[in-house]
Amino acid sequence: MSKELDWLSTRELAAKIATKEISAREALSDHLARIDALNPALNAVVTRDDEGALARADAADQAVANGEPIGPLHGVPMTHKDTHDTAGMRTTWGSPIMADRVPETDSLIIARLKAAGVNTTGKTNVPEFAAGSHTFNPVFGTTVNPYDTSKSASGSSGGVGAVLAAGIQASGDGSDMGGSLRSPASFNNVVGFRPSNGRIPHTLPGNPFAWLAQSGFMARTVSDVALTMSATAGPEPGGPRSISEPGSVFDLPEFELGHQAEPDLHGVKIGFNPDLNGLLPVEREVHDIVAGTADVFSELGASVVDTIPNLGDADEVFNVRRALDFVHSWGPLLEQHPEQIKDSVIWNIEMGLKLTGTEVVSADRARARLHGEVDQFFGDHDLLVLTTCQVLPFDASIEYPTEINGVGLENYLDWMRALCLISATGCPAISVPAGFSESGLPVGVQLVAKPGADVDLLRMAHAFETATQVHRRHPQLAASMP
Repeated sequence: MSKELDWLSTRELAAKIATKEISAREALSDHLARIDALNPALNAVVTRDDEGALARADAADQAVANGEPIGPLHGVPMTHKDTHDTAGMRTTWGSPIMADRVPETDSLIIARLKAAGVNTTGKTNVPEFAAGSHTFNPVFGTTVNPYDTSKSASGSSGGVGAVLAAGIQASGDGSDMGGSLRSPASFNNVVGFRPSNGRIPHTLPGNPFAWLAQSGFMARTVSDVALTMSATAGPEPGGPRSISEPGSVFDLPEFELGHQAEPDLHGVKIGFNPDLNGLLPVEREVHDIVAGTADVFSELGASVVDTIPNLGDADEVFNVRRALDFVHSWGPLLEQHPEQIKDSVIWNIEMGLKLTGTEVVSADRARARLHGEVDQFFGDHDLLVLTTCQVLPFDASIEYPTEINGVGLENYLDWMRALCLISATGCPAISVPAGFSESGLPVGVQLVAKPGADVDLLRMAHAFETATQVHRRHPQLAASMP
């Protein structure tokens, strides 16, 4: 049964469980067997609850047998990102300070996944405090890439990206401040979707007015991203910036099983530039692969032009807002445990603590100008397309790349500016598999739509994915398993 299940989509797996073609226990057994076989090489899953998951699988099967109402993800096994609270299961943020922390309640995204029927099986690895796009920490160590275990799986949702690429599960939850869903998607040849602010609301008592970081999903297909969004998006009391539309807006015919329509982007106008007119240093091989996708969009009927918005204000907006959010989240811990926090996190917190009122006001004005640029661009374009990651998956033994094309980088964020700049705009964005380097490493392309146009963005990404089929190339590590 294992080979039949490994590369099923979440939609396919949920449908087979609902129709009794397979049992939830069989799905779980395959999931756990893949973890047993592959996790020693990947170090992606860091917490497990096999016994509890088995009990939940049996209860799921009994519910199907009894003809009880079931959710769209009924019986689907899933590990969760170790920054999302899971009631009764430790959530560490990759920090020794919180290594034994066991929350009493679920994060909103986890609560909604469970309500949809997901069987929680464990947690996936993250960088310390989810800071930086390389997944390593002093609690669990480093997560590596299934396509080359000497390379980074990126981050901060790197553990999620690795388990998807390895065939352990087909979808997974994550979060994205500076690219933490999109970057590991690019490195692992999967899809990573950062929604508009309010699709999955920030809620009380945390930081409900936050906007830079968003919860979202990664999956092996755009269709599965739409499925998980349909189960988790929608307004929430205590979420003051909730988008009022329900998750059902993601339930579209083109995402359903068996839909056979040809991909079509006629009428879509795309602003296309891999490096944003030189604003970003991009490795040559990455640039060439992303540049080659322009032909795909054109062949699908889209109008592809080189017009792009001016994102010159995005650095200031992102850096100031990120620093303030780090103070909000981790400032008290720096006071209490300075010796147990990595240098890059301390640097980001201290940046926030040193900000002056003048600098905060300047960033607010920059954000207003940036909003105007983005609004003007999307008044005449449907999509902005650029690179996702500026580099290929790098050596897992280093903390972050320090140069691109011989150009030195100032800090741990600079190599992922293609992602940070887009986060600053507030736009929904998605990374979709685009191709492979000569050495067999994945490269993603980043698609960006106007705020609120999440469903349209997924439609366009689905058309590109259907036309290219790059996502069907699996890593040898996982594909060669008996």
